Amino acid sequence: MRLPEKPVLAWALYDWANSAFATTVMAGFFPLFFTKYWCAGMEETEAGLRLGTANSIAGILVAVSSPVLGAIADALSWRKRMLFVFTSLGVVMTIGLSLVSQGDWVAAAVLYVVATIGFSGGMTFYDSLLGGVTTPERSDRTSALGYAAGYLGGGLLFALNVFMYLSPSSFGLSSPEAAIKASFATVAVWWAVFALPLFFVVKEAGSESATPGEPPTRAVREALTRLVATFREVRRMKTVLLFLCAYWLYIDGLDTIVRMAVFYGTTIGLPASGLIKALLITQFVGFPATFLFGRLGERIGTKNGIFIGLGVYCGVTIFAYFIEKPWEFYALAVVIGLVQGAVQALSRSFFLRIIPPARAAQFFGFYNMLGKFAVVLGPVVMGLVGSLTGSTRASILGVLVFFVGGGILLAFVDEEEGKRTAAEF
Repeated sequence: MRLPEKPVLAWALYDWANSAFATTVMAGFFPLFFTKYWCAGMEETEAGLRLGTANSIAGILVAVSSPVLGAIADALSWRKRMLFVFTSLGVVMTIGLSLVSQGDWVAAAVLYVVATIGFSGGMTFYDSLLGGVTTPERSDRTSALGYAAGYLGGGLLFALNVFMYLSPSSFGLSSPEAAIKASFATVAVWWAVFALPLFFVVKEAGSESATPGEPPTRAVREALTRLVATFREVRRMKTVLLFLCAYWLYIDGLDTIVRMAVFYGTTIGLPASGLIKALLITQFVGFPATFLFGRLGERIGTKNGIFIGLGVYCGVTIFAYFIEKPWEFYALAVVIGLVQGAVQALSRSFFLRIIPPARAAQFFGFYNMLGKFAVVLGPVVMGLVGSLTGSTRASILGVLVFFVGGGILLAFVDEEEGKRTAAEF
């Protein structure tokens, strides 16, 4: 099998690099460490509120700013430059987390919010570089390679960090708390080192709106004006608008299921170590599954690949209703690993095909904005279903509406029409 070209590998390595933050920091140790160490002595509900507030602030800031920053990056051909700025921001703040003292929850929350902005904001520019390293025909495979690399890279470092946490003395560390702090430092180094190939190898395609020698202030003003025009254009680009609505629905359902899986684990009495193992299972299953789904998307069509993933998620939702034993929770983690990255990768490559290439960053700004606003409706629907039925188990079945609704809207998305419309803009 022929290896991908250097630009493709360098681009995919960035996902390998920054996924360490998503696994070790966001999903793994930060929530645990924030409540037990930085909020030591505080009521768990109060600590949880502050953690949730930090996540919400980061998400809202990224969601609101992504389209604006994307427009500016397109106007100045600064996609790589902006990615470098956000990567540096994330790396430096993550190192800072390793230095925060016990009880200093304010510093930890601020550093985490800014690091998350670096991670999430950078994804807008990373996604927009996809079109410069591959062709539309190979975008499914390339997008999937990025997600697969992220699962493997993030999983490998997270596995090491888990071993550090479980046996700190083996690494010359004095305690599990010291191991977690050291883990944050390893994430920063991992992120910085493996991000470098993208900046040296990947070449940024020029923007049709970028004018050589144009003053940046003027370019920014024009970019913001063009962003307002793009809002209007999206309403006229039926295919893009319909796909974004479908994506918002099913990605909301996807993220809600992922979060509910952890909740279900706690309700059946699974210990923290068991939840960490489940997260590792999802990571390592996701690596080959996402890559294979990229190949599958090329064979049967990207939309069909997404439909398969949504069908599996419908099954996951129903299966979650019946979970009672720990092994069922692990089985759920395996199934989620099979399709989680696949749906995300194929959605990204499909969106790339139906947008104007020269304005990829600002369109991906809208795309990532919806991703950050995900898990807005899901919890509300679950709460309503639970309240009406009096059953927390029944509430999870309410998430089915997002997968079914998203699938129905996706069925009406005409890829060929989207390509023709994108060419006209």
